[in-house]
Amino acid sequence: MSVETPSNTSGSKARAVTTWVACIIVGLILLAGGTGKLFGYGDLPGQSIEFLNVIVPDWLGTPSFYEFIGEVLFPYVLPLIETLLGIFLIIGFVPRLMATITLPLSAAFLANNAWTIAQGANKFPDCACFGIWEEIFGVLTPFQSMFIDIGLIILAIVIIVVYPGRYFASRPSFKLVW
Repeated sequence: MSVETPSNTSGSKARAVTTWVACIIVGLILLAGGTGKLFGYGDLPGQSIEFLNVIVPDWLGTPSFYEFIGEVLFPYVLPLIETLLGIFLIIGFVPRLMATITLPLSAAFLANNAWTIAQGANKFPDCACFGIWEEIFGVLTPFQSMFIDIGLIILAIVIIVVYPGRYFASRPSFKLVW
C-alpha cells in the first residue's frame, strides 16, 4: 500500500500521512465525546458545575450565568462544538484551524479532570466525558480521561506543526493505492 500526494517528496508524504492519522484519531475522540453528550439530551456532570464554582469569580457567578451554563452551554453548545470539530478533522476541513480550536477545549477538559482527581476518587469516581457511550462501553476514571486529554493536546500540536499545507488550507487530496 502506498500513498500518493500532490507532491512527490517523501517528506511531504510522511507529513500528510502523519497529519491524516492524527486528524482521524482526534476527530474520532471528539466525535465520540460530542455525540455521546448530545445523545444524553442535556445531562450535566456534577463535577463540571463544582469546578466552575471554584474558577468563576464571585461577581460573575450569578444565578442567570449558572443557568446558562447548566441549561445551554454544557449540555448542548460544547457537545455540538466537539461534534463539529470531530467531523471537520475527520474530513480534513482546515485541520490546522480545527486543531487550534481543539487546544483550549482539551485544556479545559484537562483542567476539569485534574481538579476532579484532586478532589479524590470517592467524590467523583468516574468522568462523564463520553456521555451515553460510557453507558454502553464502560466509564472512564478522571485519571484515564486526563491521559486522553493530554493525547488530544499532543496530537493537536502535531497537526498544527506537521501539516504540510497553509494554515487555512484543507487537507490535500490523496488516495491510497494498493
